[in-house]
Amino acid sequence: MDTGDTAWVLTSAALVLLMTPGLAFFYGGMVRTKSVLNMMMMSFSSLGIVTVLWVIYGYSLAFGDDLGGGLVGDPSQFFGLTGLMSEDSIVATIPSLAFVGFQAVFAIITVALISGAIADRAKFGAWCVFTVVWATIVYFPVAHWVFAFDGTTAGEDSVGGWIANKLLAIDFAGGTAVHINAGAAGLALALVLGKRVGWPKEPFRPHNLPFVMLGAGLLWFGWFGFNAGSALGANTLAAVAWVNTIAATAAALIGWLLVERFRDGHPTSLGAASGVVAGLVAITPAASSVSPIGSVIIGVLAGVFCALAVGLKYKLGYDDSLDVVGVHLIGGLWGTLAIGLFATSTSPAGVDGLFFGGGIDQLWRQAVGAFAVLAYSFILTLIIGFAIQKTIGFRLDEESEVEGIDGREHAESAYDSSTGGGSTRPVVAAKKTAESEVPA
Repeated sequence: MDTGDTAWVLTSAALVLLMTPGLAFFYGGMVRTKSVLNMMMMSFSSLGIVTVLWVIYGYSLAFGDDLGGGLVGDPSQFFGLTGLMSEDSIVATIPSLAFVGFQAVFAIITVALISGAIADRAKFGAWCVFTVVWATIVYFPVAHWVFAFDGTTAGEDSVGGWIANKLLAIDFAGGTAVHINAGAAGLALALVLGKRVGWPKEPFRPHNLPFVMLGAGLLWFGWFGFNAGSALGANTLAAVAWVNTIAATAAALIGWLLVERFRDGHPTSLGAASGVVAGLVAITPAASSVSPIGSVIIGVLAGVFCALAVGLKYKLGYDDSLDVVGVHLIGGLWGTLAIGLFATSTSPAGVDGLFFGGGIDQLWRQAVGAFAVLAYSFILTLIIGFAIQKTIGFRLDEESEVEGIDGREHAESAYDSSTGGGSTRPVVAAKKTAESEVPA
C-alpha cells in the first residue's frame, strides 16, 4: 500500500464528486426559470440513490468475481462492502475502500448525465425509480465489462469483464461506460417521453448563462480527478492523463467556437461551455494512450463534431433537451474510436493506432466495445422507460409542464419575487404597515 497513491485517489474521488453539483449548475442554467430546481434535483437525487445502491450491491455487481461470460460480477461477494475494511484488502497500491469511493462517484455522475435529455417533462418520482433500475441493470454490468480487470478487485484468480479482458479495448476513464452509456440512454428516454410542449417552434433559451459557465468550470476542474485519478496513483500515468485532459479540452473549446463563428457569425458563451464538455468527454477514454499533440487533434475535432451533432435533433425530430446525445454520445464515440487512430506506443498504454503503424487491430476493438455498450444501453433503457411510462407514468402532464415543473413537483421556485426585493418581513405585516401610513 502506498500512502501517496492513496491520498491522490481520495482527492480525485472528491474532485469527481464535485462534478455532479457542477453538472447541476451546467444543466440548471440551460433550462427555463420554471424548471431549474427540478433539473438540479435530478442530479442531486443521483448522489443519494446511486451511493446507497453502490454500497449495498452495486460495487459487487461491478467488481465482484465474474459470474460467467464477463457480463456481471457476483452481487453477494462484496454485499454491503463486506470484507473490504481490512488493511490487507487493497486494489493496486491503495485500500479497497479508496477504490470503492472513487468508482462510486463515476456511477453517480453517469446517471445524472442522462437527465439532461429529458429536462422539463419527467416526473421526479419516476426519475428516482428509473435511477434505481437503470443503475442496477445497465450501469453496474457495463462497469464490470469495462473496468473490472482479471485478478484485481475480486482476488488474484478472479475474472473480470469481457471488454477489458477479452476484447482488449481501451477505455481509460469511461468513454464507453460513462459517456456512450449515458448518451444512448438519453436518446432512448427522449424517444420514450416525446417532445416538450411547444418544441421546436417555441424558443427554449438558457435562463442563466453564468450558471452554465460556472458548471462547465466545475466540471473541468473535477475532471482532472476523473481522468488523472484513473491512474490509481501519483505517477507518470496520472501526469500524462492530466496534460492530455487540459490539451484536448482547450482545443475542443476553440473548435466549437470556430464552428459557431463561421456557421452562425457569433461565438457564444454557451458554445464555449459546451465545447469544454465535449473535449472532456472525448479525451476521457484516450487519456492514457495518445500524445499531447494527439490530444489536441482529438479535442479540436470533438468540438467540431459535437457542435455539428447538436443540430441533428432538429433534423431527425427527437427532443434531446440539453444535448446529451450531441455531446456525450457523439463525443464518447469519437474519443473511443480515436484511440484506434491516434494511439501511440510511446504512451503509457503502449499501443499503436492506425496512424502510428498499428493497422486496424486496435480500431476494430474500440468499435466493437463502443457499439456494444451503445446497443445494450439504448435497448435496455427503452424497455425500462416504456415500463415506467406504462405503470406509474414517466411523462409529466401537459398542464403541469406548461405551468412549471418546479412548482408542481417540488412546490418551490428558484427565483421567488414575492418577498418584494428581499424583505424579511412577513407579507401580512408589511401590508398592515403600509396601510397605517395612509392618511385618514
